[in-house]
Parts: sequence; C-alpha cells; structure tokens
Amino acid sequence: MKAISYSRYGGPEVLEYGERPEPTVGPDSVLIKVRAAAVNPVDWKAREGYVEPLFDAVFPVVPGWDVSGVVVQPGIAVTEFAVGDEVMGYVREDFLCRGTFAEYVAAPVRTLALKPRNLSFEQAAGLPLAGLTAYQVLHRALEVRSGETVLVHAAAGGVGSIAVQLAKHAGARVIGTASERNHDHVRELGAEPVEYGEGLADRLRALAPDGVDAAFDTVGGDALRVSAEVLRPEGRIASIADREVLSLGGHYWWVRPDAADLAALGELAEQGVVSVHVDRSFPLEKTAEAHALNAEGRTRGKIVVTVEWEA
Repeated sequence: MKAISYSRYGGPEVLEYGERPEPTVGPDSVLIKVRAAAVNPVDWKAREGYVEPLFDAVFPVVPGWDVSGVVVQPGIAVTEFAVGDEVMGYVREDFLCRGTFAEYVAAPVRTLALKPRNLSFEQAAGLPLAGLTAYQVLHRALEVRSGETVLVHAAAGGVGSIAVQLAKHAGARVIGTASERNHDHVRELGAEPVEYGEGLADRLRALAPDGVDAAFDTVGGDALRVSAEVLRPEGRIASIADREVLSLGGHYWWVRPDAADLAALGELAEQGVVSVHVDRSFPLEKTAEAHALNAEGRTRGKIVVTVEWEA
C-alpha cells in the first residue's frame, strides 16, 4: 500500500511517500480503507521527537491518529462493525508506528465509531481527536453546566471550535479568544470573540466583570496565566497545553480513545450540534506540506489529507 512514513526524527523533509506493508488485522481490529486523515499538532511534534518520553517509536513510523474510511475486513472477534461500514476513529496506540496517513489502517474497535451520515469523509476525519479532547475536557474535567460562563482559548482552532459548540449546546455563555480575522467565524460558532495579546485580561474582565466559571486552555503560557486571573474563586480550569495548570489546582488533560464518547460526538454531529470546518485539504503524497502548514498554528478548523480511490 501507499503510505507516508519517516525513519528518523526531523522536519517535514523526513516524510517519505512510498510503499509500506499492508497492516495485519488483529482479532479486535478492523481493516479500514482510508478516505481521509486529519493533521493534528501532535503529529508533527511526534515526528520531531517531542513526545519521545511518552511514546516509543518503532521506525519506520507511519504518522497520524485521526482517520475516516470504510471497513473492508473485520477481525475474527469483531461484532461491532461489518464490511462496508463508514467509520471514523482516533487510532492511537501506546507507541508510534502504525498510523493513519496510509491507504489502509488496522484500527482497534475501541478507537472507532460510525461516521456521521451528514459529514463528508474529510470532515469526519477532523472530528475524533479534536472532538474527543473538547468533549472529555468539558464534560469530565470542567463539568460545564447551563448558565455558566466559559472561556475557550484558540476558539477558531480544531479543538477550540468544537469546544465552543459543545459548551454552547450545554447552555453556557462562551467567550473565545481568536485573532481578529477569525472573529466572525467564532461568532458563527456561538461564542463572543476577544482578541489575543497584550491587555487580554482587561478585555475579558470587560466582557465578564464577575469572572468566568470555567476556562479551557489550549495554548499554555500567557493564555493559562490570564485564564487564572479572570477565573472566579470557585471556578475550574483545565489545559491540554501546559502542565503548570496543576499548580493552579486545575486539570491537565490528555485525550483518550473512547468509542462511547466518539459515538456520542457522532450523534451530536448528525443532530447539527457539532460541525467541522476543513480549512485545507491535501492529497496523501503532499502530507509534508500539510504538516508544515499545521505547524504554523494559524489554522481555522482542521487540515486534512485525502486518499483517492478509483470508483
């Protein structure tokens, strides 16, 4: 099969497009004919070696954790999915090797859910990691409730945009940080936009004089510091970007594959509660360009890579 792989850590230039063996399908996995795979910051961070303390790399590594596609072979113990099912998944294992930037991926059923019927394969590929992150932080770490005021950083990004929609659906008032060019988009998602940068704390206090009930940090650094400054005394704070949140009494969250959570997200997508904005799409052989663009950090929504198949 055709796939993207890298045999050493480095920049986008280490990514190679070529032939790789088709993956073995374990008893609790299914073989997916990949239609799209989304790019996440963790993909290029893993490629550059930044997650080495957490994940052993078995070179050559096929990168990628997000996927959407069609089941072509269920494992011998699988009853959840059948040939022809359209699925999406956050296919993370505890090591780096068998990723989703390939024509085929063998995915454990614990990482999968049916693809929402109203989403394209490109949109569905962008939902699992970002959507699960937002869903788990809002529901478990922050326990957002109706009537509360929630601050979401990078509200136009992959995680932030879904967090805004989910918090709004929960009945919260949402304030979202974003660059000015993304303010209209953030309003469409359901949040009140506020500009990044110097003076952010003052701008947030102008919108929420009594403080915010919950803050979702996706950036770290100054964003986390400002979040703590504008938090009500009884407020909650969580970060996916900065472990310093622990010193503030908050939650540091690393998303986990969860089939039930992913299915719930799929249902919300079919109800029109959650949408996925695809900023750019690249063919599989241009994955290096997709990685480089994602690393710039100015993406609205998601960047995806597609696999073309003959009809």
